[in-house]
Amino acid sequence: MISRNRCSFGILQQICQFQRYKLSTTNHGQFYRLSQSSVRPWIEYPWDRSYCSSTKLQQRRQNRFYSAVSGKGTNDQQQTVATPQLLSKLFPQTAIEGPEQEAQQEKQRKEEEEEKKEKESSWKRMKFGFVFFGFSVSAFCVYIVWVFGAPDRDAEGNIIEDEFMGLPMFQQYFRRLWKSMTYYQKMIQEPSREKLLPDPLKYPYAQPPYTLVLEMKDVLVHPDWTYQTGWRFKKRPGVDKFLETLAANYEIVVFTADQGMTVFPILDALDPRGYIMYRLVRDATHFVDGHHVKNLDNLNRDLSKVIVVDWDPNSTKLHPENTLNIPRWTGNDDDSGLFDLMAMLVTIATTEVEDVREVMTYYKSFENPLAKFRENQRLLAEQMAEKEHEEKQRSLPAVQRWRPSFLGGSR
Repeated sequence: MISRNRCSFGILQQICQFQRYKLSTTNHGQFYRLSQSSVRPWIEYPWDRSYCSSTKLQQRRQNRFYSAVSGKGTNDQQQTVATPQLLSKLFPQTAIEGPEQEAQQEKQRKEEEEEKKEKESSWKRMKFGFVFFGFSVSAFCVYIVWVFGAPDRDAEGNIIEDEFMGLPMFQQYFRRLWKSMTYYQKMIQEPSREKLLPDPLKYPYAQPPYTLVLEMKDVLVHPDWTYQTGWRFKKRPGVDKFLETLAANYEIVVFTADQGMTVFPILDALDPRGYIMYRLVRDATHFVDGHHVKNLDNLNRDLSKVIVVDWDPNSTKLHPENTLNIPRWTGNDDDSGLFDLMAMLVTIATTEVEDVREVMTYYKSFENPLAKFRENQRLLAEQMAEKEHEEKQRSLPAVQRWRPSFLGGSR
């Protein structure tokens, strides 16, 4: 009886001690579970068996009581359930109700599933696109080989024999395809015809002794573009006088790398009287190193009588000895380049130069050939004036030449 009361008293003492310890630590926002060693089992009296058994029973009850109070148990499931409850009691603002938490988890799970499905769908679309692209390219290649590799047929539908008829069918089609590709490449890179100009006129028709090849853009006209008017072409000062004067001694040809649909309407408005005899456009050029080059070998004229006027050296690099590179006209109204060029070409024609390439080579060494020509013309005019003055002096009688004047000088 005494031992039983003593055990009950010890249990009550430990419960009170736990409550005091709990209250002392609650102010700091922490909970501490008393270790098992802090609960002293009252087994100092081994001679009392009933006391020991009752003590053990009370110890188990007391451990269950501590676990229920502190939320710490031996079972992990109880610990998982009790932890959110303690957090909800400590921090009410962060508490999440059970149904809301489950709904949030369900929503997150659905979003992950949708994202996974979207990735799978995009990957399927990508694979389908690759397959469709490969099939389209293969079908296009087969179609090209079938169309361009097939043998030619006459008007009645009969096959025209060619040099590939003796080869196997596969080689025949690929050889014909390669021939067609080189043919179209040749059409792009080479002129559309071997003779760009017809044969020179024969007697009794008058054929000008020289051929003048002019670039249209920035030599005769200047392109200008604005938002209000779009593309416009400004006529260079003196172009009418230039064409009219040179048409007597030169066969005037406009040779440009622009398309014919752009060039022909401009020349129709620029030259209503028809001083320009021939018009050559892009299909008459050679395509060399990314430039449309004017090949004078296809011009069907004697190159010793051909003069090319252009501002771009790349367009005439096959025949630089026939080229007169002048400054590019930018559209200014005070320009007088065509008048200087007209004087130079008239001088060549009137002096009947045998080979114009010598004159072009001389002026090609200067940065501005027209300025050099003006300087030469000035010096020539001074020399001719001085020579004329000397001839007048020699033609006068000796008496008049040396007759003293009223001022004491001589004439």
